[in-house]
Parts: sequence; C-alpha cells; structure tokens
Amino acid sequence: MRLDINLASQPYEDAREFWLRWGTGLAVAAIVTLALLTLTITGRYAARRDHARIADLRAQIAQLDRTRAQDEAYLNRPENRATRDQSQFLNELIALKSFSWTRVLEDLEKVMPARVHLVSIHPELDEDNQLALKMTVAGDSRERAIELARRMEDSRRFTETRIDNENLKPSTGGDTIELNINAIYVPEPVPVQTPKPEISKRGRP
Repeated sequence: MRLDINLASQPYEDAREFWLRWGTGLAVAAIVTLALLTLTITGRYAARRDHARIADLRAQIAQLDRTRAQDEAYLNRPENRATRDQSQFLNELIALKSFSWTRVLEDLEKVMPARVHLVSIHPELDEDNQLALKMTVAGDSRERAIELARRMEDSRRFTETRIDNENLKPSTGGDTIELNINAIYVPEPVPVQTPKPEISKRGRP
C-alpha cells in the first residue's frame, strides 16, 4: 500500500483555478455595475432635461395666462365692452356658419355602434370659441354606449369626449340606458378653391 502524505507547512493551492473562477465572477459583476451606472446617469440626464422642458412650458403657459388676463381686463373696461360684445358676436356667427348639421350627423353615423341612437344634440360655442356638442344617446347596452364615446375620441372629428351622466331606463324590449355625452366637434377644413383667371375675348374689328 502507498500513502501520499503532504508534509509541507502550507498546503498546495491551485492559484490559476482560483483566479479563473473568481476573476470571471468579478468581471461579470464589474460589467453589470458599469451598465447600471450608465443607465442611472442616462436616466438622470433625461429626467433633468424633461424637468427643464416642463419648467419652460409652464413658464410659457403662465406668460400666456398673464397676457390673456390683461387682454380680458382691457376688454372688460366700460369703454371697450361694446367692441368686445361685437367681436364675440362676429366670432359666434363665423363659427356657427361653419357648423353643418348634415356633416355632424354623417360623422356621428360613422362611429355609432349598433343598437345605439341619438336622442338629442345641442351645439354651442365654449369659452375658447370651439364647437361644443351636448348629446343624449340611448341604447340597450351600457357597453355599447361607452363604445360610442371611445370611437368618438379615436376619430378625427371629435375630441375631449366625456360622459357626464347615465340614466337607467327600465324597459322590456327597448332602450335600457341613456347617457349624456359632451364633446368638441372639429369640422373638416373646407378646401380653398383658387379662382380661375378670366380669359378676355376680343371681338373682331
């Protein structure tokens, strides 16, 4: 029988295998740490840029609000009220002239779900001279009525769509729910027609 006895004061260690194992782990940890630091620095830079952009937009909004308040104060003076009322009246005429019942009903028909119908509609100008529509719709399903509001918001003709009120209507075969929907109507721009040049005809001498 042969016995191998290590009589050295310090046992033998394979340093190459040790550094190969632990060195690989340290390298992976360093790469992960570097990636996290890069993401952190990039995120902070983007957040700082976004904060600066938001602050700039808020400053612009505040400046516009101050300008609007000054203009309203100027128009609210007694000597300027006649001009203000006349200007508001003209703006309403211009806006209402661009309102077409036929076009509005056609646009509503495109987004109206099945078994949902229009009960009433009332257009008016809001404080920003936008065409606001107050509508009442009815149907046999709440989900279909809500689907109408979603389709309106997804279309290009309606914006700021919201449901203000819901009324349940007990019925055995007709409408079971009635909703009040408010939205801003965006008319389709009318194409500008370029007048054709007139050709003058000269008579024979």
